[in-house]
Amino acid sequence: MTQEKKLLVVAAATLALGVAIGFGVSRLGDSNPHATHAAPAKGERKILYWHDPMSPGTKFDKPGKSPFMDMDLVPVYADEQASAAVQIDPAVAQNLGIRIGRVERATVPLSLDVVGGVTFDERLVEVVQARVQGYVTRLHVKSTLESVRRGQAIAEILSPEWLEAQQDYIALLDAEGVRAKAIRAAARERLDVLGVPEITIRALEKQRKADASTTIHAPIDGAITELAVREGAAFMPGAPLVRINGLATVWVEAQVPESQVALVTQGMPVQAHATAWPDVTFKGEVISLLPNVDPQTRTLTARVAIDNRDKKLAPGMFVSLRFEPPQGASQLVVPSEAVIRTGTRDVVIVAREQGGFDIAEVKVGAERGGRTTILSGLDVDQSIVLSGQFLIDSEASLRSTVDRLGASR
Repeated sequence: MTQEKKLLVVAAATLALGVAIGFGVSRLGDSNPHATHAAPAKGERKILYWHDPMSPGTKFDKPGKSPFMDMDLVPVYADEQASAAVQIDPAVAQNLGIRIGRVERATVPLSLDVVGGVTFDERLVEVVQARVQGYVTRLHVKSTLESVRRGQAIAEILSPEWLEAQQDYIALLDAEGVRAKAIRAAARERLDVLGVPEITIRALEKQRKADASTTIHAPIDGAITELAVREGAAFMPGAPLVRINGLATVWVEAQVPESQVALVTQGMPVQAHATAWPDVTFKGEVISLLPNVDPQTRTLTARVAIDNRDKKLAPGMFVSLRFEPPQGASQLVVPSEAVIRTGTRDVVIVAREQGGFDIAEVKVGAERGGRTTILSGLDVDQSIVLSGQFLIDSEASLRSTVDRLGASR
């Protein structure tokens, strides 16, 4: 072999050895779990959208400040889209007592319990009024809130105008002829116009004698709520003498929270219970929802008419009311403990497989019996966290802060 051929063989062997060593080092680096690979440059990663990790359901197409919190929005890259907001080892989650539940579809029984005060039913007010001038000769009721029965004597009054009209009518009772009968009918009508009680007119027709004093009778059963005259007192035409309020029904005025007003409608049946009658259920219905919101308590007044024919309820009593609106269709519901209320929004922690957790912002409805209706933000059969939410929420906040610090570098 010539010297030139020897040099060519040595060069080829050296080149082959270098390639083999390079290939081996490369294989060694791939098989080493601690080997470090250069991550792609930040500018080379594809950004899908920006979001606030505390409200991941809302996506933004450009960076900026979060409308929910005073923080910068965080980019979400294509290579991390499927990752959960928080990752906790399942064993750690179990040790921390994190309980999991499910979103269900059910019909939540609607009801509203409030307390109200009993008052008089103002529709049952009767006013005994004077249509003539006179004075009271005797009072049969002496004070307000006395109970009276229909037809019971209330007062005796003396009115010259009444006495004159009665005497004229008596003089015409035996009159004959067409014209005389017409005059007699006019005399009787005059008594009605002047307000002479019907029972007094019938007594005139029967006894043919007028008394100086005329007795006033109670027109309804009830209680005296106003006594405007006393014995010996004079009165003028149009003056109210006595005001009587019936008790066949009473009103209960209850304060309904503004947030629950939608459950109360006119005509809705209501059940009432009073501590004085624990075994009695009183029936009633809503007659109106007064259009006035109390600025201090943020409540509206619901006026309920309660059947009180047994006179067991008295104005001033407190009763508990239960409103039972018609049941609606089934809705998504979650245990109330799963909802985190921050004051500005409501969130639920959604559990994913392998210890992953996401924060879902939800819109909640009514809460009944430990369950809250979900109007939007969740789907049926989703797994949700029932306890330990604040730990997960804190972890999400920490991760958000770390991500923002990393993005700011």
